[in-house]
Amino acid sequence: MSSIITITRKVLFGDCDPEGIVYTPRFSYFAVEAVHEALNVWLKGPGLRTLMGFNILPPARAFSLEFLCPVTWDDELSIQVTVDSIGEHSFSFLIKGFIAKDILAFKANLTHVCISPDTKKVVRVPDKLRELLQN
Repeated sequence: MSSIITITRKVLFGDCDPEGIVYTPRFSYFAVEAVHEALNVWLKGPGLRTLMGFNILPPARAFSLEFLCPVTWDDELSIQVTVDSIGEHSFSFLIKGFIAKDILAFKANLTHVCISPDTKKVVRVPDKLRELLQN
């Protein structure tokens, strides 16, 4: 599978509740943003535009998130993204968010399925996409 891509992100005031703890839904944004940044690297260009250039629509099929440690305002997140698996019609990412560089704060999995933009039916993962995600 492809290399680990690490994205850093500072937790902003607007990411948090009045107590300074990150709102639960914000973690999905953190995970998806990190995957998009990783795609920029793996696909060697603007990740989402390149992905669409394979003549597929890649809607999310599944997303799961596990909270392991509170994350607060001004924490710096180090978010690692790896390709978890590539199936016949889908591809999945494993996302791990760390604070203080070594405290695992959350884990997420995100799976996309390949859909034809014309028929809106499931199609195979394009060979070139598979190749780029495996390197």
